[in-house]
Amino acid sequence: MFGHVKGAFTGAVANKQGRAELADGGTLFLDEIGEMPPEMQVRLLRLVQDGEIQKIGASSMTHVDVRIIAATHRNLGELIKGGTFREDLYYRLAVVPIELPPLRKRVEDIPEFVQYFFEQSKEKHHRQDLRLPPSLIDCFTHYHWPGNVRQLVNCIVRLVVLATGPEITLRDLPEFLQSSAPTAVEPSVSGDSGSSPEDRTLDAAERKVILEALEKFKWNQTRAARYLGVTRKILRGRLTKYGIKKSTLSWAAPR
Repeated sequence: MFGHVKGAFTGAVANKQGRAELADGGTLFLDEIGEMPPEMQVRLLRLVQDGEIQKIGASSMTHVDVRIIAATHRNLGELIKGGTFREDLYYRLAVVPIELPPLRKRVEDIPEFVQYFFEQSKEKHHRQDLRLPPSLIDCFTHYHWPGNVRQLVNCIVRLVVLATGPEITLRDLPEFLQSSAPTAVEPSVSGDSGSSPEDRTLDAAERKVILEALEKFKWNQTRAARYLGVTRKILRGRLTKYGIKKSTLSWAAPR
């Protein structure tokens, strides 16, 4: 990160700029700073506090002007208590802390992430004609994504690379996504032998069970969505899809 001077160690045949010096006048991004060893933390503290670095083998300091952005998935407060992260470094870095919640707590963002990374991956792997049906998006939103965005990206790349047909199907999804497919909106249609063929379609059945949930909770969309096992955003999308409004009565649940 800080570079070295010629002759500092075996193999140092020339002066070399480190990343901190290369970023002079710009921004230095430090990923997973919670994994930084203590000896490196001391040198980073000098950079943050005084804007100075000392290259390996150098007898003098080098001044640099960089904006530092640091990221970590670790709890730095716990690391400080455990003595593996310097408290003074933490407070110098935490000028404008930004906490990003895990993907499982940003379910409403998942459809946009999926579409963005799908388009990006299609272009990279020359699969521009490949399609991802909107009906499969629920499989992504119902999974908890322990690996967060990195796992999501890798999953989509896998789909694009391994898909054999022109459209992604449920069978193309990895097993963990197939098993996360929503089942809460699959109503029982037994005893409904008098219904028309249209009433027996999946869309018609889903529309009916959504209306039943809304009636059950007096059209409180938040409670109805929780009851159905979907997010409120997904429920709103279904209401738009099926043209369901509060005045809709023809499919109301029997009392």
